[in-house]
Amino acid sequence: MFNQEQTDTSNLALNPEKIINIIAKLEKRIEDRFPQSSLQKTCRDFLEIANQSQGNIQYIAKPNLLMRIFAAVVILIGLIGLIYSISLINFEMNSLNVIDAATLMEAITNDLILLGAAIFFLITMELRAKRGRALKILDQLRGLAHVVDMHQLTKDPIMVGVIKLKTYNSPERTLSKFQLQRYLDYCSEMLAMIGKVSALYAQSLPDDVIVGAVNEIETLTSGLSRKIWQKIIILSDIDDTPRLELEG
Repeated sequence: MFNQEQTDTSNLALNPEKIINIIAKLEKRIEDRFPQSSLQKTCRDFLEIANQSQGNIQYIAKPNLLMRIFAAVVILIGLIGLIYSISLINFEMNSLNVIDAATLMEAITNDLILLGAAIFFLITMELRAKRGRALKILDQLRGLAHVVDMHQLTKDPIMVGVIKLKTYNSPERTLSKFQLQRYLDYCSEMLAMIGKVSALYAQSLPDDVIVGAVNEIETLTSGLSRKIWQKIIILSDIDDTPRLELEG
């Protein structure tokens, strides 16, 4: 009875292939609506990062047997060397004075500390290698989120329908109300998918450093997406009847 009602946890995990397919479809949708636009190029770059992430996530999820065997062999050699060196010491009290005993204990203690540090370094070597690869892509995703935000900065909903008296440095605003809605929606979708790609790393490597970096990215993308949706809500109430206004 319990087995029938038990939830399959594998269905609760993010699927990298499905996420990549969604990003690829998003890139095609942007191309259909805004061909050769900077937003499309940004989404294409995002797709490349997502494809690269799939390989990284597969590497992170699998144990690195070569690295583990190397670490185990080095640790074993170190332990054997330490045990052998200790076995050569004459511990007979009549042959040791207080100074010699103190010097000997200090040497043994130093060797144990150095061996412990070496063991810790070797044991965490695989984690640090995977963490470094993950953080490199997470930094790219964080930067990509800011790039998406730059695309929507000049997309001002209150300028829809305005017959512009432009100044020399005024930004180009040629999108209709419907086009601007789609543009902002694409930006919001891309930010959401950036958060999902970053979450794949926390799913594959639940390390405190990685989880912290992923949480920062998700907080960033959620905040930027919220700002975009405020524009979309304002845009829905805008009358796009042409009107004359002075633009700065």
